[in-house]
Amino acid sequence: MGDGVRFQLGTVGALSLSVVSSVSIVICNKALISTLGFTFATTLTSWHLLVTFCSLHVALWMKLFEHKPFDPRAVMGFGILNGISIGLLNLSLGFNSVGFYQMTKLAIIPCTVLLETLFFRKKFSRSIQLALTILLLGVGVATVTDLQLNGLGSILSLLAVITTCIAQIMTNTIQKRFKVSSTQLLYQSSPYQALTLFLTGPFLDGLLTNQNVFAFKYTPQVLVFILLSCLISVSVNFSTFLVIGKTSPVTYQVLGHLKTCLVLAFGYGLLHDPFSWRNILGILIALIGMILYSYFCSMESQQKAIEASSQVKEGESDLLFAVENGAEITDGLGPKVPVWSSNKDLQA
Repeated sequence: MGDGVRFQLGTVGALSLSVVSSVSIVICNKALISTLGFTFATTLTSWHLLVTFCSLHVALWMKLFEHKPFDPRAVMGFGILNGISIGLLNLSLGFNSVGFYQMTKLAIIPCTVLLETLFFRKKFSRSIQLALTILLLGVGVATVTDLQLNGLGSILSLLAVITTCIAQIMTNTIQKRFKVSSTQLLYQSSPYQALTLFLTGPFLDGLLTNQNVFAFKYTPQVLVFILLSCLISVSVNFSTFLVIGKTSPVTYQVLGHLKTCLVLAFGYGLLHDPFSWRNILGILIALIGMILYSYFCSMESQQKAIEASSQVKEGESDLLFAVENGAEITDGLGPKVPVWSSNKDLQA
């Protein structure tokens, strides 16, 4: 099995794991928040990250992956930024209407595209831009209802979008720059994320819910769902870093909107949540955008592979031509060395 096939299978596996785990944790958290009344989302996320770190520490002890330390300042900054972005997203949801919060999530893709274009000189073809536009239109039709604006909520949403985009771009660039795996990066950054949210979570949750997380009545049923949520979060956090590392921040956001559509469909089919033809139309449009995005990404990847292969062949042809014509070559360290074209030349 070639490296390209292994990479494709690994990418498909990462995408599948991300979808399944994310939909599962949404269902679990919905029961925890809506049914059992545990509304402390930021504090819960800090527990998620703490359990993730402990799980990875056990995996390291079992030698399932190798610890690879790198720039501690980069790890700390990345972990704290990730924690801040999660807190800001929760604040955005608390201080805005659900419709405006959905618009905030939709804004992450164009913001990521803009940042990668400006600072990383990454080019997005017109086909990719069209697919993303169709996707965002569909998700907007399916999820955005009321749009109630307020000053504080708008500022929080803007900060949430910017920090989320930067954090996801850093997830990709750090893995490539320091040549670390998604597991190694998550293991080293999760303590900083957990600490950031653990220190700010109770305050933010109290601000949003007017309740104290430490005064909540933890029944056995609540504890079981919290434990289940934390266990699923290990897979969610791992697959998030894995997907962004193997693909790109934009692809991860596209996948996130697929999860949104699946959660809506699941809620309608099994939980009998309110649903309308507008939701159905929006999901169908979003699915068309996702299919087009996947198709265009696949075509562009194949085209890049063909171009890279052609360049390698051209380089080999040039070298063969030089050898056959007795050209002089150099290794860049010393004087040029004559290249003989045949054994006859060597014997002369």
